[in-house]
Amino acid sequence: MTVVMGDLVLAENEVTPVLSKLQQGGVETTALHNHVLNESPRVMYMHIHAMGDAVTIAKAIHDALALIKTPFAAASSTATAEIGIDTKQIDQIMGQSGRVNGGVYQFSIARADEITDVMGDHKMAIPPAMGLAEAINFQPTVTGKAAITGDFVLLASEVTPVMKALRENGIDVTAVHSHMLTENPRLFFMHFWANDDALKLARGLRAALDSVNVRKQ
Repeated sequence: MTVVMGDLVLAENEVTPVLSKLQQGGVETTALHNHVLNESPRVMYMHIHAMGDAVTIAKAIHDALALIKTPFAAASSTATAEIGIDTKQIDQIMGQSGRVNGGVYQFSIARADEITDVMGDHKMAIPPAMGLAEAINFQPTVTGKAAITGDFVLLASEVTPVMKALRENGIDVTAVHSHMLTENPRLFFMHFWANDDALKLARGLRAALDSVNVRKQ
């Protein structure tokens, strides 16, 4: 028995055929929404969930992706220790350790509380790696600057303080919505965007993180 969760990034005209093919294969769609603003072409994020035989689920997802332009070949890695922003100082400000992945400096920060979900007759813990970690990405733009995006995974009581901290630091909130159906406690995913001095943005993100119950490093 395997549980599958994740999201598919789709062009608007791909949404309906992919959703129909997933339903035929027994894969649930748990959410459909935007993550960013003003992108071109317009993309939608379809969150999925399935439980059962891993090979059967994999085939259903493969058949859905075969309808669209997503390449099946793995992207080449361009990881390097030096990407044009001060990652050591960003780590210090954030109080967390990031890593370079494809020219992007990424943080994956686990919540300190346990998140559970109902799978048939069973309740099971969902690990952060299944999409329940705070995801923060820095992509260098011009000297010392970076574009940031990602999502905060929040309890209802954390939504307003995090939104306030982001806006006070010049970071746009691009979406607030659910990704799951039966998790406990109930979670909200807040997506964000900005392009500014990397250290300034790190301080704004840290101010938001201070309102979230995350594991400390």
